[in-house]
Amino acid sequence: MKNEEKFINKLKNKDKIAYNELYEKYTKKISGVLSHYVRQSEMDDAVQEVFLKIFKGIHNFKGESKLSTWIYRISVNVGKNYLKKYKNEKIQSMDLENDEKNTYFYQPISKINVSERIISELNYELILKIINKLKPDEKTLIMLREIEKISYKDIAHIMNIPIGTVKSRIFYTRKKLKNLLEKEKY
Repeated sequence: MKNEEKFINKLKNKDKIAYNELYEKYTKKISGVLSHYVRQSEMDDAVQEVFLKIFKGIHNFKGESKLSTWIYRISVNVGKNYLKKYKNEKIQSMDLENDEKNTYFYQPISKINVSERIISELNYELILKIINKLKPDEKTLIMLREIEKISYKDIAHIMNIPIGTVKSRIFYTRKKLKNLLEKEKY
């Protein structure tokens, strides 16, 4: 039996240590997915909702995909439910620039040289500004593929769309990011 299968069995048997391990391992990743859909003020509630769905639904997990893929799928669905709620409230956009906790896309290039660090921070601000112009699903696709390095097949499962659609949307989102970046430079 593989490690993941053993871990899943522990979760199915309501092992508290396994629950804690899952929570520690996936909280930031779930928050990263949800950050494209959920207001920061509701992030904790949304993360808890995802974990509730995981814990309640783990008995239905058949192992047809990786556990992480299943968890991302739940996260996206919870995020989309929040987004629907916001649209019903006529809220059209989320302000990630004021989100001090959202450091998901930021990784400093170098700590050696101060000027490199300043440039890195400026690039971070520019990247955040550009990413904020994307639709929530586009943000999620870029995050899953470029940051989490998840396969196209798993992204298709997470987003519940065909693999060809995933590849196409990622291609066009990358193109859109490039165009937005070029516009920002001028």
